[in-house]
Amino acid sequence: MRIGIIGYGKMGKTITAIAQNRGHQIIDKIDVENRDALLKWNPQEVDAAIEFTAPNQAFDNIKQCIKMGIPVVSGTTGWLKQKPELDAYCRQQQGTYFYASNYSLGVNITFKVNQYLAKIMNAYPDFKVSMEECHHIEKKDAPSGTAITLAEGIIKEMDRIDHWSLDQGYNPNSIPINAVREGKVLGTHKVQYSSEFDEITLEHKALSRNGFALGAVLVTEWIQKRKGILTMDDFLDL
Repeated sequence: MRIGIIGYGKMGKTITAIAQNRGHQIIDKIDVENRDALLKWNPQEVDAAIEFTAPNQAFDNIKQCIKMGIPVVSGTTGWLKQKPELDAYCRQQQGTYFYASNYSLGVNITFKVNQYLAKIMNAYPDFKVSMEECHHIEKKDAPSGTAITLAEGIIKEMDRIDHWSLDQGYNPNSIPINAVREGKVLGTHKVQYSSEFDEITLEHKALSRNGFALGAVLVTEWIQKRKGILTMDDFLDL
């Protein structure tokens, strides 16, 4: 495959190395210094794009790929308020884009376990649910996209919860999320249910960027010849 990399930070470099090791050709690497180069891509020479940039850039980058007819895989978080607009544009253009807040297989299994646990805990209102996520100090958005996905899974299954917040105070209808930024932590996410007598904790800890990067490359291989707005549920079929 001929892949264009949009965002050549730590994740972009890891993705590039894994893609090349799997025999793919990297046709271009776009970063802050050459951001306009995306407008000059020839759709006939790019089979797919992988986009890991910043919250204020993702929407425009993905939309431009859709406009050019280039399937795009994005892992940028923090921009999802604009996603309904992008979904509508993708349908209008009959394009292809894949978004996930996290491309790790372990994280996506955790999403499913989290949702199943929330379904069970819906019957036990004495348990208060809370979350904590910890990432490196360079991460720009808080809470993380992974934390938001976990929270949305809980909200879907629990009648008494209807939103999440970064506030630390207890609200019976909300999931408080504590977002910590320290050191070089790649990503740790905890969901905790606490009662007067028990604590139940679901935790996922990332040990390497390679798990995220490999997932993004595998998805990019998978989306060839597929159309529409795609997610990890489509890819993993869990």
